[in-house]
Amino acid sequence: MSSPIIAADRELRTKLCAIVTEKTGILLPENKSTMIEGRLRKRIRAVGVPDIRTYLRMVFDDGQLQSELPHIIDVLTTNKTDFFREKAHFGFMEKHILPKHSSTRSFKFWSAASSSGEEAYTAAMIFAEHAKRNPGFQFSILGTDISSIVVTKARQAIYTREELVDIPQSMQDEYMEMGHSSDGRELARIVQNLRDKVVFAQMNLTDPNFPVDRNMDVIFLRNVLIYFDEAMQKKVVSKIADHVRPGGYLFVGHSESAAVTDPRLGQCAAAAFRKEIV
Repeated sequence: MSSPIIAADRELRTKLCAIVTEKTGILLPENKSTMIEGRLRKRIRAVGVPDIRTYLRMVFDDGQLQSELPHIIDVLTTNKTDFFREKAHFGFMEKHILPKHSSTRSFKFWSAASSSGEEAYTAAMIFAEHAKRNPGFQFSILGTDISSIVVTKARQAIYTREELVDIPQSMQDEYMEMGHSSDGRELARIVQNLRDKVVFAQMNLTDPNFPVDRNMDVIFLRNVLIYFDEAMQKKVVSKIADHVRPGGYLFVGHSESAAVTDPRLGQCAAAAFRKEIV
């Protein structure tokens, strides 16, 4: 039989997970409790409390929920990303989408789960290369994420040498400024003229409305739907589809194609969908 203290701790953990799910739509089942506690330890160390029990009581009993919630969401949401992740999608854009784009209007790209910016800046490098071959080509990029912490990192556009491994050397030479941190680590920053093409903002995909243009040429919504239940997947995809221009494209993660059931979107490649032209 559980002690009253253990039962109370479990109740607080359950309450915390329910709040995160309510705010983000991300499911945090009971069988993930070890993972959840492991990720919370990072925040526990940052605030200087001895253990998760003390931290949960600080959050709920001492009225710290509002101030701590952004940090909790940051550590509990997955922010794994890389430059040129799932290269086939970028290749499809280069071969099948960009060549057909009219230079009479700016190409609009939205990275809807942008994490620390690698996906958006990968697109920026590809578009900049396309502009070299096609004078007059203009583009704008929006990156959004639920975590204000990773959005801040994305705006800074600073990455370690190890994080550049998948960027072709020619692009590194042209689009990265090399430097060092105060402790001697080799760092790189996206060049200013490319940073100026990308706007980052905090946004929750479970919000009822998105403050985003409704004529996006391409939206990447990759590797985030897997964290939602089926009802939330359908709702998010439907709202995202509202922002794809007719004839535009939505890309999802390679394990997420089955989650795209909106009748306006027809599959045209692996995890790639084109919006019908009415």
